[in-house]
Amino acid sequence: MLIKNKEHTIDDKFEMRGGNGTIHIKHVVDQDILCDKGRLYAQITVEPGCSIGSHEHVNEKEIFYILSGQAQVTDNGVKRTLNPGDVLVTGHESSHAVENTGAVNLEMMALILYGDEKHE
Repeated sequence: MLIKNKEHTIDDKFEMRGGNGTIHIKHVVDQDILCDKGRLYAQITVEPGCSIGSHEHVNEKEIFYILSGQAQVTDNGVKRTLNPGDVLVTGHESSHAVENTGAVNLEMMALILYGDEKHE
């Protein structure tokens, strides 16, 4: 299966999870391709000054891989700085928030996988 760049769906989320500005989500594959193992595989663009507000993951985990830019994250209440090549894993009943405090776009891959609990 080949999915061409022009076929990707892009969602623009304003004030995502209570954050600032607009977040651009480019879905790499549709959820059905994840074989009921997850709900998101996407490239996320966070423009300077924009953020994704704090939110919790229940019965799932989210993995961020930083492609470019710099992320200021709050990981279960602990502030951390992520740079290209860094990975953040947010597991079951854990929370995180992401902010781009830099001068260039923050680009990251996001993968949300289901935990052991069944998801409706």
